[in-house]
Amino acid sequence: MSTPDLPEEPGHADRVVALCSDLIRFDTSPSGDGERAAAEFAAAELSAMGLEPRVLEHLPRRSSVLARIAGTDPAQPALLVQAHLDVVAADAAMWSVPPFSGAVQDGQLWGRGAVDMKNMVAMVLTALRARLASGWRPARDIVIALLADEEMGGRLGAGWLVDAHPGLFEGCSEAVGEAGGFSHQLGDGRRAYLVQVAEKGITWLRLTAHGQGGHGSLIHPGNPITRLAEALLRVQHYTAPDHPIESTQSLVTAAQAWTGEQAPDAALDAIGPLGRLLGPTLRNTYSITKIAAGVQHNVVPFRAEASIDGRYVPGYEPELLAEIRDLVGDIVDVEVVQQGIAVTTRFDGAVPDAIRAAIEKEDPGAAVVPTCLPIGTDGKHFSRLGIRNFGFVPLLLPPGYDFAAMFHGVDERVPVSSLAAGVRILEHFFDEC
Repeated sequence: MSTPDLPEEPGHADRVVALCSDLIRFDTSPSGDGERAAAEFAAAELSAMGLEPRVLEHLPRRSSVLARIAGTDPAQPALLVQAHLDVVAADAAMWSVPPFSGAVQDGQLWGRGAVDMKNMVAMVLTALRARLASGWRPARDIVIALLADEEMGGRLGAGWLVDAHPGLFEGCSEAVGEAGGFSHQLGDGRRAYLVQVAEKGITWLRLTAHGQGGHGSLIHPGNPITRLAEALLRVQHYTAPDHPIESTQSLVTAAQAWTGEQAPDAALDAIGPLGRLLGPTLRNTYSITKIAAGVQHNVVPFRAEASIDGRYVPGYEPELLAEIRDLVGDIVDVEVVQQGIAVTTRFDGAVPDAIRAAIEKEDPGAAVVPTCLPIGTDGKHFSRLGIRNFGFVPLLLPPGYDFAAMFHGVDERVPVSSLAAGVRILEHFFDEC
């Protein structure tokens, strides 16, 4: 299926690439100090559009920026457009290009944040600048929120803003943000755009093993490291039962039709690289992320601990904790460290209608598939204000593109053509809203 040629503002595609590249060069990872500078940069872009942005901080230099575009019909509910400015860490030694260079090569923009999610920041700023410059005004108010701290749970960004400044989101009933909206090439040549309507909840766990410890020259049958290792092997080899919610089941049904595979896991695997992102939505999952034990080579420690990133399907939070306690509770202690709620909504209303219409204008005949994704977003914070969140970061990707590998991965990058198409889709979307 060919993509229609649409007229573009001169320099339109170049602008979104340059803007995203500039944003990537701010090191907004946990080891960087760039969130304030990135927020000020984005605020300057919003000011250049004639808006009045505010930069807010819960802690110094952990900055978010917000602005509101007044709509022509105050009776309509407002729309929230949210994205985050922070990124995860990047080990430069592992990358083909410096991760904070924003380099453009081989038709792609490289760098930490190219996909997660400075691309959305750049696309939104570019699309709104073009629309506002044409004299356009939206029917409803649009609140733009570019946020700090999402990658660490959002407590210093969206979470704090919802608690301390809820008035900034007055009237907002729906939102677009992370993490869906990207295309996937189907076997028949059509494309499907997966729009997130649900996200798994987060339960971060600590497993702790205890022992007497002592001198390394002695025999220690109760070595806490070996007890912890046994528990971790059980976790690694465990597969939780299926708990597919409505949006996951709809995706599985679509995947079965696309691939001919009938088993849910097999149908999602047969989609291709995307199956790695979608498979975890079938059930609760547990990933081992960190181990800590010992301080000296000749001393057996008294304690060993590991961190587990638990993700639960909406509605199945109690099962997550019960399952792991049944699995390893006889040899280690299980403690909840941090939790984040799961969220889900139906794919109906004005925003889903606008999403469908915008994608149809850019990519006629493409399917729009609402789905659950395993990742957590700031949508969980805005849901506390009654705001329905839709993951819509529109990218028209090349066939076979391993998009899932880009999230938090080495050599994160996005095709330049996808950014340009994303701007066009967002312009259509804002027109429809």
